[in-house]
Amino acid sequence: MAKVSIRNLKKVYPNEEKAKKQKKVSEEKKNNLQVTNEGVVAVQEFNLEIADKEFIVLVGPSGCGKSTTLNMIAGLEDITSGELYIGDKLMNDVEPKDRDIAMVFQNYALYPHMTVYDNMAFSLKLKKTPKDIIDKKVKEAAEILDITQYLNRKPKALSGGQRQRVAIGRAIVRDPSVFLMDEPLSNLDAKLRNQMRAEIIKLRQRINTTFIYVTHDQTEAMTLGDRIVIMRDGFIQQIGTPQEVFDHPNNLFVSGFIGMPQMNYFDANLIKKDGKYFVEAGGISVALSEDKQERLKNNNVAEQEVILGVRPDHISLCDDGIKATVDVSELMGASVHLHLNSNGKDVIVIVPTNGAAASFPMGSTVNLTFNGNVAHVFSKETEKNLEF
Repeated sequence: MAKVSIRNLKKVYPNEEKAKKQKKVSEEKKNNLQVTNEGVVAVQEFNLEIADKEFIVLVGPSGCGKSTTLNMIAGLEDITSGELYIGDKLMNDVEPKDRDIAMVFQNYALYPHMTVYDNMAFSLKLKKTPKDIIDKKVKEAAEILDITQYLNRKPKALSGGQRQRVAIGRAIVRDPSVFLMDEPLSNLDAKLRNQMRAEIIKLRQRINTTFIYVTHDQTEAMTLGDRIVIMRDGFIQQIGTPQEVFDHPNNLFVSGFIGMPQMNYFDANLIKKDGKYFVEAGGISVALSEDKQERLKNNNVAEQEVILGVRPDHISLCDDGIKATVDVSELMGASVHLHLNSNGKDVIVIVPTNGAAASFPMGSTVNLTFNGNVAHVFSKETEKNLEF
């Protein structure tokens, strides 16, 4: 087992010729990655200390640099600058096979002509591990993953979930210091993804090693990670526990990326009355909670126009509040998801039904309110959370 230290990691894809440069520039426009004289900067100023046996999730939209970062840790991509330590050993120039890591890929990467047993045993055979030890390790991993009955089958005879179990089993038998997983569930359907998430949580408890997991799915990030690292355009936006980033997003991007349905935003004013901070939006004024008051005071935040963020399940209906018109009403069983228009902005509100019938006709008017402990205030200029 091992801790992982990543210090000021940077990855630049060089522009080797004009044609490639033009291609990279078009990618830059698409992904908002920085283009320098050196080339396209895919990852920049990446700093992270991962404790032994910690489960870290790198999450962000496509093109944010999370898979590139994982590939640098694995040794599949060269590190442009910075330092990578696994344990206390500098790994920048160490071959992938000598890093004591195991990687599970999105597309399983199984050998189609080999049985499940041979796929799982392959890396151990290359190391000339004794046959009895190979047999013991493969059967132990197969039992953990409940694929013992498939050991004599070939990958084409397995479902997607079973193939992914085999890919994970192939990694487990190596008993690595660090387990790397690159979007391993993205090829599965929704039901299988839910099942495999639960399997990975159980697996983590049984094999007790360091995990670095990449996904673009914030539900996976929230349910799997001890801490999550949210990335955008090659930069880390926030590092924290799932609860920390949900409750205290650093900026507008994090607040919108974490949480489903995503956070609602209103144009608002942050004002002070009698030494206390209030937010005014849509004709209502709400005093912020004591902890928010303290953080804003400590930052000496001035009165200003702000972007007010409130999550869909933190908004409630009332008799007199922010006016909104119903566009769509979705009955979800235990709740109704209201898609509203408020002052030209789309707003989603989750209304619990508590077993009662609920009717919100299209075009009807509702009034919205919220409590001061769930209000997030972001700077209009910097998009940063003014509390931090």
